[in-house]
This record gives sequence, C-alpha cells and structure tokens, in this order.
Amino acid sequence: MNAYYHAGPPHQRLDHGHVVPIGRPWFAGSACDRYLISLPYPFGPDFEVCAWDGGHARILWLLPITPAERDLIMNAGLEAFESLCEEKRIDYTNPHRPSVA
Repeated sequence: MNAYYHAGPPHQRLDHGHVVPIGRPWFAGSACDRYLISLPYPFGPDFEVCAWDGGHARILWLLPITPAERDLIMNAGLEAFESLCEEKRIDYTNPHRPSVA
C-alpha cells in the first residue's frame, strides 16, 4: 500500500511526517490503525541514508500510531509527538502499547 502511494504522482508521495491510515488495527486488539512516516530513531542517524557511487536512498520507517496520536501530530506538531515518545520511552514494537496522547 505504501509503495503504491509513493510510486504514484508527486502529490501523493510519502515523506517524513506523513500519516497513512491502514484501514484496520496493526494487530488484533491494537489501537494503532495508521502509520507515521518517521525517521528510524532507534537505529541512529547513520542508518537514515544509504549511499553508493552515483546514488543514495533515504531510509524512513512506518511507526504504527493511534488516532489520538495522529490528532496530537496534527494539532501540536510532529516534534511534540516525538518528544512525548522519547519522554515516555515507548516500545515501538509493542502493538498493544498505550497511546502517548
């Protein structure tokens, strides 16, 4: 689904900070039903850009988020959300993690 959007016309391409609804929870019983296109924070800044002779790729990841977190991003901004994630030390891999919003 994300590859479809990103490979389409320029106005629908995905980038850092975009939120993509996935139409259902990430896992059964999870409140996370959308993805945030985010920097790969747990892996450090050296992981973000993969360069080779003649080119490079920027590596972003899909962070599952809740509707309340999406609202927080839209109202307070991405930086506010990311700060809360860091402050609360969320477990990015836990599909049943509590919302930070």
